[in-house]
Amino acid sequence: MNPMTRSLTIATWNINSVRLRLPLVEHLIAGWAPDVICLQETKCPDANFPTSSLKKLGYEHIALNGQKGYHGVAIISKLPFSSSDARPFCGKQDSRHIGVRLTVSGSARADRTLVIHNLYVPAGGDEPDPAMNEKFAHKLGFLSELDQWLGAGSGEDLAIVVGDLNIAPLEADVWSHKKLLDVVSHTPIETETFEAIRTRGGWIDVMRQFVPSPEKLYTWRSYRAADWSATDKGRRLDHVWASPALAGAFRSMDVLREARGWDRPSDHVPVIVKLEV
Repeated sequence: MNPMTRSLTIATWNINSVRLRLPLVEHLIAGWAPDVICLQETKCPDANFPTSSLKKLGYEHIALNGQKGYHGVAIISKLPFSSSDARPFCGKQDSRHIGVRLTVSGSARADRTLVIHNLYVPAGGDEPDPAMNEKFAHKLGFLSELDQWLGAGSGEDLAIVVGDLNIAPLEADVWSHKKLLDVVSHTPIETETFEAIRTRGGWIDVMRQFVPSPEKLYTWRSYRAADWSATDKGRRLDHVWASPALAGAFRSMDVLREARGWDRPSDHVPVIVKLEV
């Protein structure tokens, strides 16, 4: 490692209730010990977040945007934040974004600020018709606002966007492109908008740097599958984007497929990236 850089690991995971699945978060920490963990669908108000338990494990810096029963995002970190903010979308207060700024010290002469945005994009319901399905209309409106923001670029030198973005943009991101073309998360209006936001903003698809298409890559498998491992009908709904200044900074990327088989699992699995800044 260059003495002017610092290694940093970041995990992103839709935990699907942080209080119910706190033992799984603890298991992730025991086995992988990421510096920063970004959680989505925490499903609890900030006052009920298991702050004390996570601080005892070394994650003393916690930024929250939660609500009772639904949605909710959190960033827990071993490194201190210089600031945090929560961005509203579509005129709703539904806890779908938390962002932090942290200082990464490579040396006494080279402090750098890294911005991390943690997002939970609406799932969109079952019917991909905004006229018939308000949830899908909400998702498209959310993407439109996301385009105005992230489609304009990072706005920061070093920036990372992670989270459950609820879209599988590439054919290799789903188990069957043809069968899922009319299924929410892989419809053309979603995938084309998603990739337009990413490319227009100059964002790097970090996961596909390590597992290039057409190799299949999934982060989500339905609870409805009787045997998720055997059928393996997954989708890549969780993503890691990086600003152009971070090109070449990432050293590894792991999708913890085995987490789908842990006790009382989330339907999503953690994604962990390692970079040098």
